[in-house]
Amino acid sequence: ARHRPAAGTHAGAMDFAELERKEGVRLSWNAWPSSRIEATRVVLPFGAICTPVKAMDGMPVLPYSPVVCTECSGVMNPYCHVDFHQKRWQCCLCNTGNSLPRNYHEINENNLPAELFPGYTTVEYQMENKNPRPPCFLIVLDTAMSAEELQDAKDSLGQLVALLPEECLVGLITFGATVTVHELCDGNAFPKSYVLRGTDDVTQERLKKLLNLELSPSEYASYDKQRGSAVAEASNALRRFILPVSECEFTLQTALDELRPDPFPREPGMRPFRATGVAIAAAQGLIAECHSAQGARVMVFTSGPCTMGPGSIVGRDMSETMRTHQDFNKGSAKHYKAASKFYNQLGIRLATHAHTLDVFACSLDQVGLAEMKTAVDQTGGVMVLAEQFGAEAFRSSLRRMFARDASGALDMYFNATFSVFCTPHVMVCGGIGPMSALAVKSKSISENEVGMGQTTSWRICSLNSNTSVAVYYEIVNQHSNPIPSGTPFYLQFCVRYKRSNGEIRLRVMTVARRWAETSSSHDVVSGFDQEAAALLVARVSTFRIEHEETFDLLRWLDRTLIRVGTKFGEYAKDAPETFRMPGPFAIYPQFMF
Repeated sequence: ARHRPAAGTHAGAMDFAELERKEGVRLSWNAWPSSRIEATRVVLPFGAICTPVKAMDGMPVLPYSPVVCTECSGVMNPYCHVDFHQKRWQCCLCNTGNSLPRNYHEINENNLPAELFPGYTTVEYQMENKNPRPPCFLIVLDTAMSAEELQDAKDSLGQLVALLPEECLVGLITFGATVTVHELCDGNAFPKSYVLRGTDDVTQERLKKLLNLELSPSEYASYDKQRGSAVAEASNALRRFILPVSECEFTLQTALDELRPDPFPREPGMRPFRATGVAIAAAQGLIAECHSAQGARVMVFTSGPCTMGPGSIVGRDMSETMRTHQDFNKGSAKHYKAASKFYNQLGIRLATHAHTLDVFACSLDQVGLAEMKTAVDQTGGVMVLAEQFGAEAFRSSLRRMFARDASGALDMYFNATFSVFCTPHVMVCGGIGPMSALAVKSKSISENEVGMGQTTSWRICSLNSNTSVAVYYEIVNQHSNPIPSGTPFYLQFCVRYKRSNGEIRLRVMTVARRWAETSSSHDVVSGFDQEAAALLVARVSTFRIEHEETFDLLRWLDRTLIRVGTKFGEYAKDAPETFRMPGPFAIYPQFMF
């Protein structure tokens, strides 16, 4: 039998940055009290900051599928006990015994697969993908602006297209009082544009009819699913509206060059017609129809607030002012609830198909980001604000977004599923990050919900090598069931994601730490990572202030800090000048302030 490697070093010798380079994870506490009662006494959350696709030197990429536990679905790793004689392995997360697959029957202590090497606690598996497709970037451009601003926006879009790999798919939708979906195929001397009304929401089914994307009854009757048909191929959105950059770059550039400011008349004292909500809905329907569950971004370039149709932020009459913080506090923001509900539903529709919404707003006035925020957050998108499209800060942000990694591919990953697994004495309270919760049930789900809880899996529509996710845990072991101090426990983080070249990868990060007897033990105090703790508390604070109307942030932070000082501070009674925090806590109070 093969013995497990040691569960990390003792907390006193821990270099948190070095551990993160090796594991891709930072924990707020690197030794955990072994009972629920002792855990509540440390005040601050038990959690992990995981960077799912962090660039890691020396991480192996294995060209086969992982071996998975039949009970908890955790992945076999170096901490698992393997019996070479019986051809079985024991999951370190749930202690369930599993049979080794047939192709592992030849392994022994001198012939180990890479995932069992003691140093390979983080590995990546190359998963089979029968239908690799490149990512899609659907540009949604506001034309309700001056000719000068529009020219700057077109120049920026030209720069964006030049940054894209040639195999990436691209499409164009423009909007003002109406929404225009542009055909980009080369076959027609005069490519068509489909104009939609800017006053009504557009569902995927309605869009199929309006853009002639579905077969007529007679065409459908003669349709051969195996061979397809010329009619079906001609009506396919991937041959008309969304094409590879290499095939449509000239047509796209021509369409952009010919764009003019929205021609709808604008009366004095009135805002321009701007149907942002309908444009995003049309974009969502189009990519859901032709690129579902594949990597895609809806990139909205706008210069003002939505003034018509669903998602309106403000009326057209200039006498109606934009909502302010006072309006939010009083609940008197006229359009806020309806607009927020609309964009939230759009976000759900996008996330269901694993698509992302990005908003690039260049305006001196507000454009309604408060209402759009939920849709951008839950799809893992970005918001970029600038004064004008020609600003260097805006263009450098765009360049940075499309940066390449060491292999030359885009540092942009799509359609990720992030899952966490833990030992039986620990439960998952929830996660906070640019993601949406999946309805995955598990024995490890805590009733004490923090962030997006009641699940152990989340969808991240898009992410890059710096994207991080906060996961919160609860220790549920009873005080009457002591765990010997120094006994290891394990946490595992799995992320299945798609690279920009269509490859599917599964990264598995397994971390091991030790139980401590009490909350005051030396290992607990010296294993405190104040940077990770500050970030975990900051994420809880912002999440609660956005989702709880009565949450008093400053009071909660002050009381938490006082309790931390009372528990871990060193001082003489009635002598405040003697107060000091131990070394691992030295700058935590400054982080809180």
